[in-house]
Amino acid sequence: MGEARRYVGVAERRARLGAGQRLAGSVRAEGPEEVADSLVALHGSDPATVYLAVGARLAEPARTVAETERALYTDRTLVRMHGMRHTVFVFPAGLTAVVHASTGITVAARERAALLKDMAAAGAPDAAWLKEVEESALTALARRGQATAAELAEDEPRLRERFVYAAGKPYEGMHTVSTRLLRVLGVEGRVVRGRPLGSWTSSQFRWAVAPAHPELDVAQAQASLLGRWLAACGPATEADLKWWTGWRVTEVRRALAAIGARAVTLDEGTGYVVAGDEEPVAAPAEPWAALLPALDPTAMGWRERDWYLAPELLPALFDRSGNVGPTVWWNGRVVGGWAQRADGEIVWRLLTTEEIGAEARRGIAEEAERLRAWVGETRVTPRFRTPLEKELGGPGA
Repeated sequence: MGEARRYVGVAERRARLGAGQRLAGSVRAEGPEEVADSLVALHGSDPATVYLAVGARLAEPARTVAETERALYTDRTLVRMHGMRHTVFVFPAGLTAVVHASTGITVAARERAALLKDMAAAGAPDAAWLKEVEESALTALARRGQATAAELAEDEPRLRERFVYAAGKPYEGMHTVSTRLLRVLGVEGRVVRGRPLGSWTSSQFRWAVAPAHPELDVAQAQASLLGRWLAACGPATEADLKWWTGWRVTEVRRALAAIGARAVTLDEGTGYVVAGDEEPVAAPAEPWAALLPALDPTAMGWRERDWYLAPELLPALFDRSGNVGPTVWWNGRVVGGWAQRADGEIVWRLLTTEEIGAEARRGIAEEAERLRAWVGETRVTPRFRTPLEKELGGPGA
């Protein structure tokens, strides 16, 4: 007769979240590298998310912008690159080879094939021409150190070539070789995003040659990445793991077996933790509040979210594509949302039907003031706006 699985309830999962995600006051981090290492990856599709996610977890948030820019652009201890689900993330530099081997190689092959197919359909030059252009562009980029696509096109004019995409279809458009090629090279792990052209909220980036990293076995890299995430965010279901990684279910199961993951029982069914993580986790000694940004890795971390995000809150907090907006947290669950107004004020609203009490309201108000203080004169509008954020922040926020 098999050994009974331990049940991990909602209260313990919320306790694990507060501690493991660096959100409770007593476990906040000293620097952005510590934050990224604890969370494995920071969402990077919206540049401001990286800074806001770090600031929410730092013991001294006033250092957020300077320290995050240092890590990204001076020390290169954090790297912005494509990763899981073909999404841009910020990873600890030591994890880039693992991410590339576990996730990037397959996606990159699809991206290059799609580019060549689109170019062929438009009568554009062939693969040999594209290879010649990309090698020339990479040489120019290495010489410059960092450059925009427009700057690279000064050195390699063929990057300005344009071709029609999806001719005759409702979504027909004109693509530039530089835009598509740099995206492919990014997924292939050959280039990374460098410093933005503007402030830390800017979405216009320079490019840089990617740092060299060793080639790893795909299965071993998948086991390593899944083990890292499960140690930080477990327990999680198979559906959570498949969604977060973007892998096939057979790859998820192979990786679970490789790391010797332990099965536990969750309200959703079977969940998994890494070996040695089977013991109960106590809640943080102090209650905690957090204001997390749109696309925060905690809010987006799991596919099955009912244990920390009530289904009735979804219409207000998510857009139609499944992107989460700014969220307000109390003791391990989402209780509302927030926005920044044009005058810089941080405004928030509770959405939960449960009364959370005066202590929670004070804690949330303190976090709102903490956020306003370090953001200062900067105005932050999420790249993907959600219903409540639009209502609170206003259409021109």
